[in-house]
Amino acid sequence: MDKRKMNFNPNPSTGDQLLFAEESDALSDQNRLPPWKIIIVDDEKDVHTITRMALDGFTFEGRELKFYSAYSGGEAEKLLFEQPDAAVVLLDVVMESDDSGLELVQYIRHTLKNQFIRIILRTGRPGQAPERKVIAEYDINDYKEKNELTAQRLFSSVITALRSYRDIRTIEKNRRGLEQIIASSAHLFEIQSLKTFAKGILTQLLSLLNLDESSLYIQASGFTATYTPEEFSILAGTGDYEDYTSHPAAEVLPRDVIYYLDRALTEKQSIFEKNTFVGYFPMEKGPTNLLFLKGCRHFTDLDCGLIRIFSTNVAIAFENIYLNREIVDTQKEVILTLGDVVESRSKEMINHVRRVAEFSYLLAIKYGLNPQDAEMLRLASPMHDVGKVGIPDAILLKPGQLTDEEFKKIIPHTTIGHCILQKSKRDLMAAAAIVAQQHHERWDGTGYPQGFKGEEIHIYGRITGLADVFDALSHKRIYKKAWPMENVLELIVKERGKHFDPQLVDLLIEYIDEFLEINKAFPDGLAKREA
Repeated sequence: MDKRKMNFNPNPSTGDQLLFAEESDALSDQNRLPPWKIIIVDDEKDVHTITRMALDGFTFEGRELKFYSAYSGGEAEKLLFEQPDAAVVLLDVVMESDDSGLELVQYIRHTLKNQFIRIILRTGRPGQAPERKVIAEYDINDYKEKNELTAQRLFSSVITALRSYRDIRTIEKNRRGLEQIIASSAHLFEIQSLKTFAKGILTQLLSLLNLDESSLYIQASGFTATYTPEEFSILAGTGDYEDYTSHPAAEVLPRDVIYYLDRALTEKQSIFEKNTFVGYFPMEKGPTNLLFLKGCRHFTDLDCGLIRIFSTNVAIAFENIYLNREIVDTQKEVILTLGDVVESRSKEMINHVRRVAEFSYLLAIKYGLNPQDAEMLRLASPMHDVGKVGIPDAILLKPGQLTDEEFKKIIPHTTIGHCILQKSKRDLMAAAAIVAQQHHERWDGTGYPQGFKGEEIHIYGRITGLADVFDALSHKRIYKKAWPMENVLELIVKERGKHFDPQLVDLLIEYIDEFLEINKAFPDGLAKREA
């Protein structure tokens, strides 16, 4: 990694060491593990008191106990509904009725459909609820007679129940995690914008780590970044890093974060350390992508396993994004080159296709097309006059007005262009075929080649048609001089509802300053090759 870019040397011998402040009490409280919830259901208050005393100071895996009390089946139903993440219920059989506890078991398993909570049945009248019958017919996890439930046996029963609850929740979290990885990966594979994809990774990963209802992962912050020897920038961020998007990493990130990124790049692998994860995603062709996440509690083995599975899919998705960009860039270059070839027959037409592409994209966005469709039109619109390859130079390059007979020979260029492009099965070529065929249709139905009217004309054709005329009028052609902008806009407004879609005309007038900026960016003269 180029330390000049990162402006950081992790070697302690240089004196440039990392200093970490001690955690404040508030931060310590925030990261403290939540307690295990224990519900005591018994109509004898002494039982509640004795149970709490017997388990006082109890901890399991660093988590304390939190007790909830209910003194009847009705109270217990309400409490269980409000505390769906309770781990254990110590349940008396006989309360307001001889089988209140057994009815509550059915309520838990069948009505609440809670299969996770561990049910320890306690009874002082074993004759009314024989152990073998109850265990066989009711979905309970342990059965104890109150007279045998000493403090030590209660401790053993509770710790056994908590282990069972923990393992079941772990299995469930694993299952849900894998389901979410499948679902989120499918979503991520649909995204084609690199920055949108990078933001989606963060969202899905935080959601994945927040599967445990009691976790505090929602406090986490993270970002995705892309690295090349020439550039190291942040693609997307969340939490503390949300405002760092598109900034150079070395300028905005704290030095301890730079240290972790440097380690991942140097070691060429992902890093799990304390409450920090750095995902390392190298590309065969293209930049290295990094994902940084901090602020989680210590990662469990399950967390690490889910992240590794998810990261594998992320790496594949990154590859697909870059491959797709390569394909789109190639198609774009071919289209622009072909458009240039057609228009270069007239020196005055240089940059015409680029301006039409940008005008069309701007109109599409203002009209309300989604970004994907607007970008599709931006790429397709340069092909609007590709059919002119079949029109003789004597007509295309004629200075002055065309005769009626000559104009009739130009009309087929829309059909020629459509025939050339429609043979492809690619969406981009299909969009270009529509543009080539329909950009000379008119809103009032007097256009060509099909005489479509109003919204019969595809929105791509309506937009490119207006963009083409706006550019043609405002720039020099072999047969005319450039019109003054006020005259251009006057004609376009006059043709509102006749030649052009009224809504598109209104948008052009409302945002005319943005269209004029495009004119300045692509002046007539030498064509600007896009990357």
